[in-house]
Amino acid sequence: MSKEKQAQLRKAVMPFAKSQTRASIIQLFNTILPFFVLWFLAYQSLNISFMLSLVFSIGAAGFMIRSFIIFHDCAHQSFFKSKKWNTFFGTLTGIITHFAFEKWKREHSIHHATSGNLDKRGIGDIWVMTVEEYEQAGKLERLKYRLYRNPLIMFGLGPLSLFLYDNRFNRKGAKKKERMNTYLINVSIVAIYCLIGFTLGWHVLLMVQLPIIYVAGMLGIWLFYVQHQFEDSYFENEAEWDYVKAAVDGSSYYKLPKWLEWMTGSIGYHHVHHLAPRVPNYSLEKAHESTPPLHQATTITLKSSLESIKFRLYDEKEKTFVTFREMKAKMSAKQHASTD
Repeated sequence: MSKEKQAQLRKAVMPFAKSQTRASIIQLFNTILPFFVLWFLAYQSLNISFMLSLVFSIGAAGFMIRSFIIFHDCAHQSFFKSKKWNTFFGTLTGIITHFAFEKWKREHSIHHATSGNLDKRGIGDIWVMTVEEYEQAGKLERLKYRLYRNPLIMFGLGPLSLFLYDNRFNRKGAKKKERMNTYLINVSIVAIYCLIGFTLGWHVLLMVQLPIIYVAGMLGIWLFYVQHQFEDSYFENEAEWDYVKAAVDGSSYYKLPKWLEWMTGSIGYHHVHHLAPRVPNYSLEKAHESTPPLHQATTITLKSSLESIKFRLYDEKEKTFVTFREMKAKMSAKQHASTD
């Protein structure tokens, strides 16, 4: 794609990069209110059956994910026109989702500016090693990477790491605004947990709140994972890296059933989002449908997305992800070749 066509593509989606106050307010009501209703029903259902309560908790987890999409748009300053309101509702949904707003906003902006850039990995993204890096890595580094990429670790322990560690502590050298926002969200969460524990019972945190944040965290990590980890995803070194190609070729179109698309705030149109981060979630589908070149983006479905679990390492020469088994075969072949 020529530079001229890239510029035209970005220009084509810019009319959708405008927040609509009415749509944003409606989304606040049809997201946050159902979350608290389902939370209350999960609590009340404990008197009948934990399994019934769990059903409502899973429903609430879906609306926690949808709340995170609002949080995400506020971080991009795309949910409201006002920076003040974006910060307010970003912090509010940060409390609901247990994410530090200012801290995450900074990390996510770096992710957008470096997605697919092999020379600028490590902040706000999934850890990806190349085939060459893995070959040169020591045994301990390989073990760490294999554990990190293990689905049981990534989707099993990942949510706990997000909620208990990653979003609870500030980075070294964080500015005062970022630090204070993290402290405010942390204190608010502790206060709410204490209120629930002392008034409703500490078991409610274990049987209602924990399933909600765990399921939401697990599904949230999955969404972020499949948006960039697909067979022919885009990765280049700094000299060849291009923002538009990284957006369109390095971000997938996750084609979901309509009800799941609604629940996930249309974040499946991730190629559109990376191309124009200021497009609010409720305009992503329209931007995609109105821009024919975007229809060529890599499309994955619920079924095909499961294949991404096996992708482990990026092969720079072949421009594709490979499995650990394929990597082992490559290394064995090299060893045999060197001894012949």
